[in-house]
Amino acid sequence: MKKQSKKYAAAISKIEKGKVYTKEEAVKLAKETSTSKFDASVEVAMKLNLDTKKSDQQLRGAIVLPNGTGKSKKVLVLAKGDNAKIATECGADYVGDVDMIEKIEKENWFDFDVIIATPDMMAHLGKLGKVLGPKGLMPNPKTGTVTTDVRKAVEDVKKGRVEYRTDSYGNVHGIIGKVSFDEAKLLENLDAFVSVIIKSKPTTVKGVYVKNISIATTMGPGIKIDINSFDK
Repeated sequence: MKKQSKKYAAAISKIEKGKVYTKEEAVKLAKETSTSKFDASVEVAMKLNLDTKKSDQQLRGAIVLPNGTGKSKKVLVLAKGDNAKIATECGADYVGDVDMIEKIEKENWFDFDVIIATPDMMAHLGKLGKVLGPKGLMPNPKTGTVTTDVRKAVEDVKKGRVEYRTDSYGNVHGIIGKVSFDEAKLLENLDAFVSVIIKSKPTTVKGVYVKNISIATTMGPGIKIDINSFDK
């Protein structure tokens, strides 16, 4: 069994075993129990009553957090003509079309965090599905990364767009900011994320939809939140 560091043990001692906290208490505790020397991310995890074997119960989408994530992302836009010009104008880090696809394929180049592509580029990009898919980089209309509105897509990513997707157990994870954020900003981001997931409830789900919610910092302990502290 891995031995806990003194710092982690001290952090976990602040969390009462079996207790669920209000969202305000949880955010305060998350900041207090961060054990890393760097400005750690704060993440939310939601356990949902979903049968992910059913296609209509596989949640996938994106949300632009009110206060961003605290992390700037490098954006690659695959587009031609006017859309390529727009992408450059609104701050995309890399812009190209087939040349960029070939660079990824031949040079194993991945100096970017997000790919945004216009629909006409997807036929060319499809051959890289086996490479981009496992890395979570394949553009998808559900997350707004396959679009003709390149300006909005790039601006959303730069503002702090967070993608979410259910895993095979029905869990959804997302970053809601950094430990350096003040509590009010973290709370606002947390509310926004949870609200989107609740509104995304598939009509075929029976019974309790959200089983539990918790937050944690990178390398910090998990803190369970009382679901009733969120406005339904």
